[in-house]
Amino acid sequence: MDEVTLISDPLEARLLAPEPGRAVRVGLAVPVSGTLGMMGPAVQSCAGLAVAELNAAGGLLGLPVELVLLDAGREPREVAADAAELVRAGAIAGLVGTHASDVRVEIVKALAGQVPYVYTPPYEGGESAPGVYLLGETPGRQLRPALGWLVGARRARRWALIGNDYVWPRRLNRAATEYLHAVGAAVVATRYEPLGSLDPEPLLDLLLRVRADAVLLTLVGSDLVAFNRAFAGTRLDHRVLRLCAALEENGLLGAGGDTTGELYAAMGYFGNVATDAGLDFVERYTHRYGWQAPVLNGHAQACYDGVRLLAALAERAGSLDPAQIDANSDGTTVTGARGRLTVAGRHVDQPVYLARADGLDFDVLQAF
Repeated sequence: MDEVTLISDPLEARLLAPEPGRAVRVGLAVPVSGTLGMMGPAVQSCAGLAVAELNAAGGLLGLPVELVLLDAGREPREVAADAAELVRAGAIAGLVGTHASDVRVEIVKALAGQVPYVYTPPYEGGESAPGVYLLGETPGRQLRPALGWLVGARRARRWALIGNDYVWPRRLNRAATEYLHAVGAAVVATRYEPLGSLDPEPLLDLLLRVRADAVLLTLVGSDLVAFNRAFAGTRLDHRVLRLCAALEENGLLGAGGDTTGELYAAMGYFGNVATDAGLDFVERYTHRYGWQAPVLNGHAQACYDGVRLLAALAERAGSLDPAQIDANSDGTTVTGARGRLTVAGRHVDQPVYLARADGLDFDVLQAF
């Protein structure tokens, strides 16, 4: 197996920056602690696969790529300050981030376009800062078709919206309210909970009081796991359908699976999507890490695409200079498990799948 250099101590990375012409170091901002810490192992594995493949093909701009890990599960300003320090020290030449949107907002301000920054998860839309490239599903692609299908096919008319209290859930729920009203459904309750301190019981009581027949969950990480665990076995579990905007395979495993037929997720990738590109990606991932590797999921796979996209942007521009990349970014393509993705206006459009939980895995129902 080709070894990938991953420096897990930002201080070490700052003090021991690579000599010019020896390597290109890329920051990898991913939660390894906090509410979203459960995503860390699979994301790091997919980033490592991307770097191994890049290096085997000649590296980035002719140089081997190394990764510098930044724990993005901490307070957003703390993460952003560490990222800015790495840039000032010349310790990283670019950044790939798979983390919450509130962290992204602070990183964008702190970096101020000094290095290219690829952000990979689903996000709320509207980001336009120079040097920032966004792979993730936006509300119109992720939620509008899924909500429309559930309202029509499942006759889900009375919706509650429950999310964590930061920018992504709030903006997503604002958009969801518009989409639901457009198809004749009603929003009967909206509730936001602080990250990392979820008490599910009052939320379950709320769903009973408002007689919801569906709930859109914009909870994330361990909070989403806690809610789905508490939901299972209640008198709601076969009566109220759940649509999750951030549920992936790790979160489903953490919740103990689901057999109600009423738990749905909308994402740009599921590990069992049976396309040629998806199956090939699973084969390469398994070949590198074995069957005991962290479970593949949408967040992790997007990080693979993010590393490959950063490299493709730099190769197209012939430089890691953000201004040069911005000037040449439109039309940049990267091919991964989601197929061929093309940059336009610093964003990438992609298919989104609606899947239903079936035990410990997902059954993909629709592609939009």
